[in-house]
Amino acid sequence: MFDIQNYGTFITAVVLFQLFPGAGTIAILNATARKGLSGGMKAVLGTLSGDFTYMLAAVLGLSAILGAHASILTVAQWIGVAYLCWMGWKLLRSSPTAQAIHPASVQQGWTFFTQAFAVSLTNPKVIMFFMAFFPLFLCDESTPVTLVALMVHVTALSFLIQTGLVLVGNAVANRLSRSRYAALVASRFAGAALIGIGVKLAMNNR
Repeated sequence: MFDIQNYGTFITAVVLFQLFPGAGTIAILNATARKGLSGGMKAVLGTLSGDFTYMLAAVLGLSAILGAHASILTVAQWIGVAYLCWMGWKLLRSSPTAQAIHPASVQQGWTFFTQAFAVSLTNPKVIMFFMAFFPLFLCDESTPVTLVALMVHVTALSFLIQTGLVLVGNAVANRLSRSRYAALVASRFAGAALIGIGVKLAMNNR
């Protein structure tokens, strides 16, 4: 279909990739817990925009530039590590009580979109993933249309899976909203997870 080789395997791989938790998942769940469906969906749009940017860059050959200038990738990776740790630290120091008292003053507008977009973009290894992933499903008859089809498939499947994550996360958040202790634990867990991911990336970049 669309000259995509091993179409079924491609779909399965995309689904598994989306189900594997990462910094984007945490950003979506955090936004959902803080601002409900609205915040969660804005975070989804942010992660999708970041992933799409990297897919487009991979297709256009930006990886060749990164390969020729390794320092660009290194700098971007360390910026990503710093940003994830900073976001985690903010969550560790956040006050669920203050959020409950002033819910309208927290994370207004498209802040969650911006945060999720930044989280997605601060993982430059994503572009390398797409550069290695897409060729696996191309054949001799593939055309630029096939690359567009791959991007559309990844974006559509990601949207469906991440929307499901928001719905589940919102249902769980509503059940736990009455518990100040549960909100505190959730906030601290998200913060620690982001810092943990940042530390892991830092160790991999050494």
